[in-house]
Amino acid sequence: MNTGPLHRFLMWVDQRTGLNALLKKALGEPIPGGARLAYIFGSGLIFIFILQAITGVFLTLYYVPSADHAYSTVSYITKEVTSGSFLRSLHAYGSSAMVIILILHVTQTIIYGAYKRQRELLWLSGCFLSVLILGMAFTGYLLPWDQKAYFATAVGTNIATEVPLVGDLIKRFMRGGNDLGTLTLSRFFSAHVLFIPAAIGAMVSIHVYLFRKAGAAGPFTHTPTLHHQQNSEPFYPKQLLMDLGLALLLIAMLSMLAHFHPYELGPQANPADTHYLGRPEWYYRPVFQWLKYWKPPYTAIGILVIPLVVAVIFAALPFLDRHTERHPSKRPIVLSTYAFVLALLVLLGRQSYLDDSDTPAVLNQMTKQELEVEEIMSRPFEPEVSGVIVATTPPAVTIKGRQTYELQACDACHGHGGSGGPGASKLTGIGSKYSTEQLMTLLKHPDEKMIAGGMIPSQLRERELKALVEYLRSLK
Repeated sequence: MNTGPLHRFLMWVDQRTGLNALLKKALGEPIPGGARLAYIFGSGLIFIFILQAITGVFLTLYYVPSADHAYSTVSYITKEVTSGSFLRSLHAYGSSAMVIILILHVTQTIIYGAYKRQRELLWLSGCFLSVLILGMAFTGYLLPWDQKAYFATAVGTNIATEVPLVGDLIKRFMRGGNDLGTLTLSRFFSAHVLFIPAAIGAMVSIHVYLFRKAGAAGPFTHTPTLHHQQNSEPFYPKQLLMDLGLALLLIAMLSMLAHFHPYELGPQANPADTHYLGRPEWYYRPVFQWLKYWKPPYTAIGILVIPLVVAVIFAALPFLDRHTERHPSKRPIVLSTYAFVLALLVLLGRQSYLDDSDTPAVLNQMTKQELEVEEIMSRPFEPEVSGVIVATTPPAVTIKGRQTYELQACDACHGHGGSGGPGASKLTGIGSKYSTEQLMTLLKHPDEKMIAGGMIPSQLRERELKALVEYLRSLK
């Protein structure tokens, strides 16, 4: 009999927590029909959620949720922090993996008819968890504050305006105002790292409790079969090994993706760029395509009414399909309807990609944007550039110059703080190359190279032009 210090310590802990009894109850859960690969997706979702939480904690150590610093901190994580790109890629790809496993889990539940037999609350809690998972993906998408995130989120939040009476209020609440900015980032960040994860944690606990209360559904049969009439085996060891196998497979696949194909970071968000074509992540592409087919005055029907009706029917499935039969061949309406909706989403997503590739102007712009992303990813990290006020320059002049720089949309080409862009050179350090008079002359009378790049002669008043020049000379 083991009476060593470790054994005595474990016994001491067990006497005060009842941990052994809890583990025996959890690992000894009977599975009607025995362990199956079809049952691994629920555990897979929990594993991915834990992975997202761990990687997210490390990312928040460096991230600053403000329009001025969000992009530079994500760039720093991607290019400078040890294993930062790997962790960020794990987190980004993990969101896609979570959506895929969620779809597989829902599909398995519907095929097996596991929403029946006193599982109504279990199904409803799962539906709510699905909404929270999609909410996590949506709120996290904006945080890098690059062009892709900015314009996709702008489209997503604009959808709220289709809600009658309170649509505009909902949009302003999500954005923190009429436009996307620091308040938007702050709200999305808070939702992504605090409110939604807390809600997911609580709902997972409720979901697991309801699952244990109802018991495993077991395999479908031609006629309903009570649990005690089926052969069963405990959760441990076979089903546990299957669940662990999925976890190892997921971490291996995500690690390979993160290592060999790091998640990209595009150009910094620039609302003045009217040429940029924003596209959401693949799992929101069907919705993006669906929106194209609904024009006024029928927009609200396609964006609000139809999705709401489908969601209500989906959530009410256990109450609509009340027959005890669980075999798929005996439930053709439910299975065919679900297959139709799933196929429609796939076709809509595919059509979205086809529309981009079949339209020459769109394809050219998308290709240009991909090249910009590749160029940015290959560029070494550059510390955040901001206007530096030199001793001989009054602060008010530099501040006025920066405001003029932004109001004249100079950052659309030359980048935030003169950091440079795909269509124009950097302005940092230009004060050491040109005097104030030379810069004013160039702004009023640009040379041929500047005109070819899209520069137009300045029509600013003398005071504004001087302030702009002083701001340009302050960029280091």
